[in-house]
Amino acid sequence: MTHAPTTSAHPQGPDTPDLSAGWGEQRTRLRKDLRRLDVLFFLICTLVGLDTIGSVAAQGPQGLTWMAILALAFFLPYGLLVAELGAAFPVQGGPYVWTRLAFGRLTAGVNQLLYWISNPVWVGGSLCIIALTTWEGFFTPLPGVWKYVAGFVFIWGGALAVVQSVRIGKWVPIAGAVARVVLLGFFLVSVVVYAVRNGVHALPAGGFTPTYAGFVALVPVLIFNYVGFELPSSAAEEMRNPRRDIPLSILRSGLAALVLYGGPILGILFVLPGERIGSLGGFIDACKAVFTVYGGSIAADGTVTLTGFGSVCGGIAAAGLIVGLLTSGVTWAMGAHRAQAVACADGAGPAWLGRISAKHGTPVRVNLLSAVLASALFVTALNLTGGDGEKYFAAGLGLTICTTFISYVITFPSLAVLRRKHPDVPRPYAVPGGLLGARLISGLATAFVAFTVVVLIWPGFGVGWFGTGGNPADSLPQSFAGQRAAYTLSQVVPLVLFVVIGLGFYVAGARTRREKG
Repeated sequence: MTHAPTTSAHPQGPDTPDLSAGWGEQRTRLRKDLRRLDVLFFLICTLVGLDTIGSVAAQGPQGLTWMAILALAFFLPYGLLVAELGAAFPVQGGPYVWTRLAFGRLTAGVNQLLYWISNPVWVGGSLCIIALTTWEGFFTPLPGVWKYVAGFVFIWGGALAVVQSVRIGKWVPIAGAVARVVLLGFFLVSVVVYAVRNGVHALPAGGFTPTYAGFVALVPVLIFNYVGFELPSSAAEEMRNPRRDIPLSILRSGLAALVLYGGPILGILFVLPGERIGSLGGFIDACKAVFTVYGGSIAADGTVTLTGFGSVCGGIAAAGLIVGLLTSGVTWAMGAHRAQAVACADGAGPAWLGRISAKHGTPVRVNLLSAVLASALFVTALNLTGGDGEKYFAAGLGLTICTTFISYVITFPSLAVLRRKHPDVPRPYAVPGGLLGARLISGLATAFVAFTVVVLIWPGFGVGWFGTGGNPADSLPQSFAGQRAAYTLSQVVPLVLFVVIGLGFYVAGARTRREKG
């Protein structure tokens, strides 16, 4: 990235959307309580998601190979892209503002709806089911109605944290980042102790060889692990110095994410036999296995029993994992909900959702609506899958990634478009190579997320083509084996519904647009 002089101009300048009608008063309720270290913790909590570690490990050693390849081919360009946009346009609403400037209010409004609604899908889907599975694996079963009660506690506990003021709410991602470092660090130490005492499973060199079938299976979860850089920009006007802090925090958090992902995945591969690594329970099962070094045993059939201090360690780790999952949802919500509030205040949605609480300085109405949607999804999905956790997890995670990445297909090209449309905007950090460099970075990042959307809707896309090995049906989630139509419908039907909701939101914002002129 090239460095240019910073500017002290107010972020709301002639090159940003005019949000004065309905937003000027709301802006005065924002509080600049985010410092550089807060933004760093925010990004670590955002990037290091604990719900996909098992999914990557389930694909074997080549997961690490593809992780390294995508770090260079996607993670780096994506970081450069967001660093420039976040520093050049440090306006509340971040991604919505960028797409609004590049493609207009309608496109940006529907796009933002997809970006926002993926959060309740995620919280009520894969995050909730992993939290419940962890609780049942380490503490006590949740039969019947108790599973619903626990799910609602998880969802609404997160909602309560999201509505708090930045001064209070920022401690959630801080706690989440610390929980991740402690949990994953303790797990890695325990893996070393386990290896010294019991040995580890050998990882054949051939297992690291990347294959196209492995790429198709892994690209959705790996790229999902690598996204979230843009979230702090949604709260840009609550930062002390966004032009400086956003690019620096992206660099530091990106390096931390690579370490915090790679180590645990390698640890799972060393500890568990390949056939016992599941997408849902891979990390949970590995924790239980390694904690037997502190007390417990592993039966011949693989059943793990923790006793004594091992049981204590297991309980603490389980609580840390649940906290990590909860803070992931909360941190994403803090960014996505703010951007949705700005979109509504700008006329791309109902005006009443664009209100900022005078007491908390946060979009309380968007936050509460998101919790209602997450609760409804949780109940619906649990009933449709008959309580099958693996099926619920696969459908929920796939829909979350798909919805988020469709929004990225629109957001990422904004870099090149805004370079052309607004070349004179000060860019404290800029992607090198001029307009050509910006187009290359935009195109590369967009191509990866667009491909991910395709393979999520149609798992196994391209497998068996042009002499590649494998069967496309093998790329379906295990819980949907032989049920391609059911899986595809679980993705397509909600996506169509979300687009319709986005258009409905835009219609509901007609009055605001007329007032803005």
